[in-house]
Amino acid sequence: MIDPWTLIIIIGMATVTVTTRIGGYALLRGRTLSPRLLATMEAAPGCVLIAVIAPHFATGRPADMLALVITVVAALRLPMLPTVMIGMASAAILRQVL
Repeated sequence: MIDPWTLIIIIGMATVTVTTRIGGYALLRGRTLSPRLLATMEAAPGCVLIAVIAPHFATGRPADMLALVITVVAALRLPMLPTVMIGMASAAILRQVL
């Protein structure tokens, strides 16, 4: 049985996500966006992901720091999916080795 508070939190997060998406469409409907604004909006999901993940790397563990460097280098050269795969694999391998 699922904990009632967990269910409330999941429903709340889903509501905020849907409201944010619908609100974005409603506010930007019928407007022409500049290339700069489009680039900013495309980068936003990655920025949010980094904001969630980055504090974990502040622990100072050498394996995680090295995996972070490898992932950043991969992100500069590769699309998102291969970068994520390289980041996960490097973190897993380096945690076992170091």
